[in-house]
Amino acid sequence: MLKSAIFMRVLILSILVFSFGFAIVLLDFSQRILNPVFAQRVQSPLIQESLVADDLGRYKWIIERGSSQNIVFQKLHKIGFVDSPDLAKLCAKILGQTTVQAGTYWIEKTDTVISLIAKFHHGEVIVNRLTFPEGWNFSEWREHLSSIPQFADSRLLSDEELLLQAGFVSVYPEGWFFPDTYNYTSVDKASDILRHANEKMKRVLEEEWSGRSEGLPYDKAYDALIMASIIEKETGLAQERAIIAGVFVKRLRLGMRLETDPTVIYGLGKKFNGNLRRSHLRQKTPYNTYIIKGLPPTPIAMPGRAAIQAAVHPSDEESLYFVAKGDGSHFFSSSYEEHKDAVKKYQLSKRSRK
Repeated sequence: MLKSAIFMRVLILSILVFSFGFAIVLLDFSQRILNPVFAQRVQSPLIQESLVADDLGRYKWIIERGSSQNIVFQKLHKIGFVDSPDLAKLCAKILGQTTVQAGTYWIEKTDTVISLIAKFHHGEVIVNRLTFPEGWNFSEWREHLSSIPQFADSRLLSDEELLLQAGFVSVYPEGWFFPDTYNYTSVDKASDILRHANEKMKRVLEEEWSGRSEGLPYDKAYDALIMASIIEKETGLAQERAIIAGVFVKRLRLGMRLETDPTVIYGLGKKFNGNLRRSHLRQKTPYNTYIIKGLPPTPIAMPGRAAIQAAVHPSDEESLYFVAKGDGSHFFSSSYEEHKDAVKKYQLSKRSRK
């Protein structure tokens, strides 16, 4: 009986000791994975040398393409953010989140090992935005892209090389990229932006073309895209888009030349210095609609959805001419005589006052 009592006491004491030890280990484990990762390590000289905090005390952390979770937490351990990469690996297995996504992340004051595992696994990267206004041409798109430091190396590529990277297969890029605001992360390239913009333009054009009005003088959707680019460049007021489209559609039906200045300017390319002269209107280019009949061979800019809608749903008013009034709007005329009077009023008189 005495031996049994002693055995029971030893057993109970052993269980208590084990439980106490386990509790300590569990407490340490909990502290390591639940405490903010740099709460006590932000003063580390390694951190101060390798990372710079922003105004909110956040640190940028980059995960390169092809990085494993183990490599990521080894690096975090090296600069003092994580106590034990093995502990992080164990925690990730328990959570079922053992992969990471490439990109740039914020490591914030409240981040723990658990929150970083989830953040890297779900790809909660820093998202940047880039906007392309309606009416820009491909050269302006390229210039805008290369002005972003991340995409600066796109300057080293020819149009053909960049378009090949973007998966663009057509000969002429003009008109084929939808003007919009695009999100991108640190792992994206200029070609990724172009690929998304091209996919969206093809989708929008298909949607609008499928619901087009009947009897339009277009053989294919690309013709509507060309027309939309002209409308985009000619229109200063949104409410005039369909009217301007109506003028051009009527002229096409009647076999009249479009005679629109933006096509002439586009055809001049880098030779145009901002001052359109009468001699330019007589200069032969494939885009001079004062000389050629019908539409130019390609779009002259990237049109937005509203311009595409106007091209496939033009107004049925009687106007055949329009002239800029100088305030962003136009005066529309149904006869050449009325148009000549409007030119005298809004163009010639304005020049004489200068």
